[in-house]
Amino acid sequence: MNHTARAAALGAGALLLALSLPGASPAAAAEAPRVDLRVLVVTDGGPATAAIAAELDAQGTPYTTVDLRRSERPVIDGAFLADTVNGRPRAKFQAVVLPNDNPFGAGSAESAALASYERTYAVPQVDAYTYARPEAGLAAPKFSGSLDGVQAQVTEAGRGGPFGYLTDRVPFEDNSPDIGESYGFLADPAPGADFTSYVDAPVPGGTGRGSLVGEYRHDGRRELVVTFVYNQHQQQFRLLARGIVDWLTQGVQLGSSRNYFAVHVDDVFGADDRWDSELNCTPGDVDCAPGEGTPDPIRMTADDAAYAAQWSKGRRFPLDMAFNGGGSELYREENGGADPLADRLIADRDDHRWINHTYNHPFLGCVQDVATVPWTCAKNADGSTRYVSRADISQQISDNRGWGQRAGLPTQRGELVTGEHSGLKVLPQQPDDNPNLGPALRDNGVDRLGSDSSRDRNQRQVGPALTVPRFPMNVFYNAGRTAEQVDEYNWIYTRKADGGSGVCENSAVATCLPEPLDLTTGYEDHIVPVESTIALGHALSNDPRPHFIHQSNLAEDRIAYPVLNRVLDTYDALYADNTPLVNLRMSDIGGELRSRAAWDTAVRAGRVTAYRIGDTVTVQAPSGVAVRATMPAGTVQRQLIGADPFGTAYAGTTSGWASPGLLQDRVTLTLPSAPAAATRDGAPALTTPAKKPPVPSGATRHVKPGTAGHTPDSLPTHG
Repeated sequence: MNHTARAAALGAGALLLALSLPGASPAAAAEAPRVDLRVLVVTDGGPATAAIAAELDAQGTPYTTVDLRRSERPVIDGAFLADTVNGRPRAKFQAVVLPNDNPFGAGSAESAALASYERTYAVPQVDAYTYARPEAGLAAPKFSGSLDGVQAQVTEAGRGGPFGYLTDRVPFEDNSPDIGESYGFLADPAPGADFTSYVDAPVPGGTGRGSLVGEYRHDGRRELVVTFVYNQHQQQFRLLARGIVDWLTQGVQLGSSRNYFAVHVDDVFGADDRWDSELNCTPGDVDCAPGEGTPDPIRMTADDAAYAAQWSKGRRFPLDMAFNGGGSELYREENGGADPLADRLIADRDDHRWINHTYNHPFLGCVQDVATVPWTCAKNADGSTRYVSRADISQQISDNRGWGQRAGLPTQRGELVTGEHSGLKVLPQQPDDNPNLGPALRDNGVDRLGSDSSRDRNQRQVGPALTVPRFPMNVFYNAGRTAEQVDEYNWIYTRKADGGSGVCENSAVATCLPEPLDLTTGYEDHIVPVESTIALGHALSNDPRPHFIHQSNLAEDRIAYPVLNRVLDTYDALYADNTPLVNLRMSDIGGELRSRAAWDTAVRAGRVTAYRIGDTVTVQAPSGVAVRATMPAGTVQRQLIGADPFGTAYAGTTSGWASPGLLQDRVTLTLPSAPAAATRDGAPALTTPAKKPPVPSGATRHVKPGTAGHTPDSLPTHG
């Protein structure tokens, strides 16, 4: 079903008359009902309903949960589902999510109440994971079993309907040969059923194909029937989540979703110390004892800079260069005044974005005592922690800004990433922020401050600035060559018995490699697919936070590009042109996170009221909180005089933020008009309860790709 048809179906629902509602007056019955923009999620504790709820959370979409396992839960009856407001019939939920096609007992009054409610208000229902059976519009399954590694496909109807943002591929994960990760049923529509398959797959070991996701229309109702199990982290769900929610809300919802990917490159113009495979530490950095080993810095060349510009233009993907101008000045002092790298990068400055990373990249937290490994914070005479001063921090910020201005770099004054994210708390040595950091940020007009999401996941306030948490990639700052990267990876992720560090003995930190990777093939065969899959997972999770690597990874063997290329190539193969990756600069990411936090807080507190009457959507949020919404293309926001277009196009819908106009206290949206669609009749309401289908252990938890997890805090994320 295309977007116009979906809007038409919802328009028909908005015009249905609520004649059967108790207490409704004849005048009220003649009016279009009010439909609240809230989803009802009924769960039995399974991973599929939890995944859909997590998607609603991520999008900022309000929902109410009814847990069938709890004896004190509310009863789902007519009064729970609908009432009247100011004499107008009100549907309290715009859509329903059930754990399967009928989780209630035989002849259940709750099942009958839901069926009546869905018919009356044209409310759609998603069956999160159910058997293929006639009650769900499907014939007996052609196949039931593991779907690990199956290559599913969006059908023509799916591409013309709720999954039009995909190309056609829906690959199922198979991250571990030892863990069952998915299970499902492949089936044809039941004889005579009005069923349209949106996603199907070939029958493993057999012939033909069977539906995995499809729409069943019957008894004046519509169900999206999903016959495979999943969790919120699995790629197959991440690919389909947008379409499931879009079908559920018919493209009229609070909340929004986009796929984000941005990459920061730290230490540009500077140099990074190199990993020593004999010492298993980095000479010149604090993980080696003083005087141990010989520093061997890694620094980009002019050719590396030219390649970076060519790559960015070719991929139409600007990198964010976090730069240290003092690195260039030091190089000039040591090389007769010349710095070909800086000359090349400055000449290509418009091919990238630029972020102040301080002038010399010093540690700006406590004064480090590096006499021992690990380092400690130096103490004042009274035993208190000695911190880097406000003046020193401020000078690092202002000196680098001045250097960038003289070089003509297009920077933004409010953006800053400190060296190693220093100044912010670093556990266990420095449990608090440097108290001088906030004042120094204020001195320099900084309102966006980069942080390490592996240490501090959520955005928070530091003086006048909001942090922008960044994902560290396991492409190490102290590696410019493939063999160095693999050697350090082996050191971290193998057991002591295999020559590793022992960190991986604690499964809560990372998962051990079964054996060390081959120094020649391990990068391409293992690290690239694992790290690109992790990064792509972030990109598909509606998470705008950027990733960060280092200039060393663009030098020598240029080890960052295989990972980045794989992320971008995989994305391009999965998504249609109307759903591009969104590559925001740091200040915009900070603003998005700030707006989301305010919106999510208001939604959780029940301080957002939103409903639809006919083709008008009304949303009222607390003062100063922008409204986050997704609407059909052509939606406009009413102003005191006239109207403005709402949002921007993405994935076949229109989404964005809106605030009340002049002299208004709410956001009022007018949807594009659509012809009414007739409801369809067919099978009677369901009375046979569905038993729980099988759920493999891998669908109840996150099975990480490959064998290595995210980099723990104690490992070399740098910055």
